[in-house]
Amino acid sequence: MNIGIIGAGHMAQAVGSLAIRAGHRVMMSNSRGPQSLSGLRDAMGCETGSVADAAGFADIAFAAIPLQAWRAIPAAPLEGKVVLNPQNYFPQFGRIPELERGELTTAELLARHLPKSNVIKILNAILVEDIVPDARPTGAADRRALPVAGDDLGAKKTAIEFLDQIGYDAVDAGMLVEGWKFERRRPVYCVPLNTAMLAEMLTVTTPDAFMPEGHWRYQRGIRA
Repeated sequence: MNIGIIGAGHMAQAVGSLAIRAGHRVMMSNSRGPQSLSGLRDAMGCETGSVADAAGFADIAFAAIPLQAWRAIPAAPLEGKVVLNPQNYFPQFGRIPELERGELTTAELLARHLPKSNVIKILNAILVEDIVPDARPTGAADRRALPVAGDDLGAKKTAIEFLDQIGYDAVDAGMLVEGWKFERRRPVYCVPLNTAMLAEMLTVTTPDAFMPEGHWRYQRGIRA
């Protein structure tokens, strides 16, 4: 498949490198244009383009830019496509009233901006520095599971297959409205868990369940 990545930071590079390893074509992009990505193109073996180019190229798009920049994601070239949403809300980078009031989840905010796309909440509950080293082959005993949420079953199936190809199991957390269960400061956020443990923790997560910032540092290595 063609993976169009909107963004070229650490998250974009980590997922892009795993996608290339899995045999996909990858186009990286940023707001400064492809001329700024020549070094990355040579290092990764990816294609480069503008944000609009990456959106048009994509069979699956990966929105690897800060949540507060969601309006920079072009809607028209992403119509009918699967858009992976790894974004988390960090208020210090700009407050978003709908999220502050609890009216929307982070993925629903993007889905409202892309009403004709199939937005899937995925790859937000893992530290960027863990993405490449924690990837494992299908069936590995110590394989990590990540939560996924989305409204379109076909799009969610595509996203889960992609996640498997780059090295992770998945647990279906439900519709986008259920994406709050694995947003920042929730019990499963950035904690390495296997499929059974992740599914159990998602089931018992309640709306009032918040953890201290950085809680995952004390829960490393509990996935087995």
